[in-house]
Amino acid sequence: MQYTVRAVPGEIDRALRQIAKREAKSLNTVVVEALARGVDAVPTAYADLDHLIGTWQEDPDFDRAVADFEQVDDEAWK
Repeated sequence: MQYTVRAVPGEIDRALRQIAKREAKSLNTVVVEALARGVDAVPTAYADLDHLIGTWQEDPDFDRAVADFEQVDDEAWK
């Protein structure tokens, strides 16, 4: 799909071009990304770990397996 956008304010043009240069992206890519952020119908893709919140389960076997990593080697810190 193609669009022609007219009467883009100078400050928006400058900001988009600065982002494109800084992120080494084409102006087209930056504009499409900006449009996608501004449209509620386009879900934002996140690469975070929010889906893990509240899923921790205590595991004594795991705690025993990693217990040695809790020890500080004083000789290594001299």
